Amino acid sequence: MQVDVWSPTPVLLAVDLVILTLREGRLCVLLVERGEDPFQGMSALPGGFLNHAGEEILDAAHRELSEETALVAGSVHLEQLAIYGDPGRDPRGRVVSVAHLAIAPRLPEPVAGTDAVDAAWVPAETVLSGEVELSFDHRRIVTDGIERARTKLEFSALATAFCGEFFTIAELQQVYEAVWGTEIDTRNFYRKVQTVKGFIIPAGSGRRTTGGRPARLYRAGPKTVLYPPLIRPVPSTKEEDMREEGK
Repeated sequence: MQVDVWSPTPVLLAVDLVILTLREGRLCVLLVERGEDPFQGMSALPGGFLNHAGEEILDAAHRELSEETALVAGSVHLEQLAIYGDPGRDPRGRVVSVAHLAIAPRLPEPVAGTDAVDAAWVPAETVLSGEVELSFDHRRIVTDGIERARTKLEFSALATAFCGEFFTIAELQQVYEAVWGTEIDTRNFYRKVQTVKGFIIPAGSGRRTTGGRPARLYRAGPKTVLYPPLIRPVPSTKEEDMREEGK
């Protein structure tokens, strides 16, 4: 009787990072220019393979984050986004990527990593619209990462990860508008934020002048889940049409 001998399928494991920040009031994602094949010269998300078989996936994500942004664990919001393993996603063979979402405020100009020629902050809307072409399936990963951020802003305190230690309510509103891609009524937003107990708390008596009268400073509160949630406004038909056309 012939017995089939099973052998494991060769699979490579990688991590990719969707790193988001706000620059000049716009949601931006970090992209690198690939310095080698496949897709040499094309834009891609920062990331790479595990250094060795014993490296933890989260450790690999932190390592790639440090190499691309010089950020260390504890100074940035980092969470696992999703796993991408379509058989044809990488021409080098079967490569499974564990993608992570990273968010931090006021990130500096990036420095290209070891296998990249250049790195730059790119407005998120140019990636979502397809104006910037990405290698592999990275546009899908960016889209998923931004949608994760948009959804979590409704039900969690993730918005404070885009802010510094101290911020005004106006600056917090800019985060929501930049990530959601829509304007928000200022008075309504102020009322809703104040309704969610423990979301933000006053930072002493400090105030910040931003062109008008001094605004009160706040910091992130103890609550991580927002109740009631801050529901994302439904875009107008005109806004939806512009997004579909990539304008």
